[in-house]
Amino acid sequence: MLVELRAENYAVIDHAIAVFGPGLNLLTGETGAGKSILVDALALLMGGKASADVVRHGADRAVVSCVFEATPAADAILDENGIDATGTEIILRREILANGKGRVFVNNQPATVAVLRLLAPELALVHAQSETLSSFDQSQQRILLDRFAGLDTTNVAEAHAVWREAAQKLDDLERGEQDRLRMVDMWAFQRKEIESAQLIAGEDTEIENEKRVLANAEKIYAAAMGAFDLLYDGANSTEATLRSAQRNIEELARYDSKFADSVQQLASARAIVDDLSDTLRDYAQNINASPDRLAEIEERLVTLDRLKRKYGGSIAEVIAFGEDVARKLTEVEDRDEILKQLRADLAKARARYAEHAQALSAARAAAATKLARLAEKQINDLAMKVRFEVTVTPRKDEADWAAHGWDEVEYRIATNAGEPLKPLDEIASGGEMSRVMLALKVSVEEGTGRPAGKSSAKKVTPRTLVFDEIDIGIGGRAAEAVGQKLKALSRVQQVLCVTHLPQIAAFANQHFLIEKRESQGRTKTQIRLLDDRARIEEVARMLSGAVVTEASQHHASQMIAASR
Repeated sequence: MLVELRAENYAVIDHAIAVFGPGLNLLTGETGAGKSILVDALALLMGGKASADVVRHGADRAVVSCVFEATPAADAILDENGIDATGTEIILRREILANGKGRVFVNNQPATVAVLRLLAPELALVHAQSETLSSFDQSQQRILLDRFAGLDTTNVAEAHAVWREAAQKLDDLERGEQDRLRMVDMWAFQRKEIESAQLIAGEDTEIENEKRVLANAEKIYAAAMGAFDLLYDGANSTEATLRSAQRNIEELARYDSKFADSVQQLASARAIVDDLSDTLRDYAQNINASPDRLAEIEERLVTLDRLKRKYGGSIAEVIAFGEDVARKLTEVEDRDEILKQLRADLAKARARYAEHAQALSAARAAAATKLARLAEKQINDLAMKVRFEVTVTPRKDEADWAAHGWDEVEYRIATNAGEPLKPLDEIASGGEMSRVMLALKVSVEEGTGRPAGKSSAKKVTPRTLVFDEIDIGIGGRAAEAVGQKLKALSRVQQVLCVTHLPQIAAFANQHFLIEKRESQGRTKTQIRLLDDRARIEEVARMLSGAVVTEASQHHASQMIAASR
């Protein structure tokens, strides 16, 4: 539901706020007061095209904003586009600069017009005098028919996803034979090159260390033996010095017990020196300064470096690459068997989709006849004389298959006797289009109350419906019929409507007066929610014109009472 609409420096509006409620919200006022401008402002927030012409003269920017109650589907759209939900409300704001540029904010976070257009179907459907029928294209016509029939497209969507996946797998495997052979040759070479290297994970680190030792064998031997001499084998070795010191400390300990621990410490130090000396001697004796081994290691490192440059940054990555290539080759070798299985899977998926799509198409065709008959009656109750038809055309070529089925749904109408039925987008009058949309909405809401069998869909979240000057070219009983239909529709969906007719205004749950006033040499548009007394005054004005009479007030009071 639309909770609030604001406009600042928008066309003739300097600053206006309207707080809407559930049910039927009607906007009335003198011609040129700015009623349709508010509808256009809301259309802008639904992703409509912006123009610098809407910026109020003398201002640097126009700002329009609104607050909607949040819906799960709208929150999901926000999440998909990286916008945080704020709880129970969705706040939309759009700024249009005098130079034609603009900015969009959703929940006070920067967004794009594309996000507004994604949100629009979940929040409001605007039928403005200035709009095109792009918001009620064949996709929307199909959705409306499905809602009328209570149809659920889940099974078709799931079958479509399975079919698409099977078709993609088969297509990937059936790539051009030349490409396949080229890839097989390359994979076979890569596998042979990697397997012939007989790689061991981490071996490059180990042989790099061995290379450093071999390349510096003489220096390493000299260092090891030098340390061995100093620690153990030399005339003044550390071991000999420690042994002498230990004997002296043992002599001290015989007379003073506090040196007993020192004797143990020196014994431990000698043991450490002995162990390290043995290690140094054995290490030096095992150094093999073999030029052949060094050359072998250097050749191995060149091989490993080449493989890492080609297939991965480490030996482990090269091994993993080789395993992946081997798997691909196995798949190719089993290609005929895999192709056979994939073709069987695709045939099964194709048949399953066709079964669900055909059932859905039959249900749509049956519902289309009922909707056309009901909608035609509803339209003709609104001072029109039309023939109306809903066509469901199956497009069974696979290129036309979609998650919603293979049907093309189109609403067709003839507004004058003797004329052929034509698509809705060829209706010239905006007022006629608004009345057609009203009749369709009422027809659908009446239809959704019926049980729809196993294919029954969950009732969708009600949206805000906006009709601008739906009463063009009608009056009397037809106007009252429009009011009654708006009232009926507003019981399940919030409705905003701009009207000039008192017969329609009398049905309002909330009645807003749009009026112009002059202040400091500038014309300003204001929005005012009318109380019961003011409503009677406004309806009386709409009945009698500029001079409100006692008779018109009495008539207005009776009309409002009767509408309740």
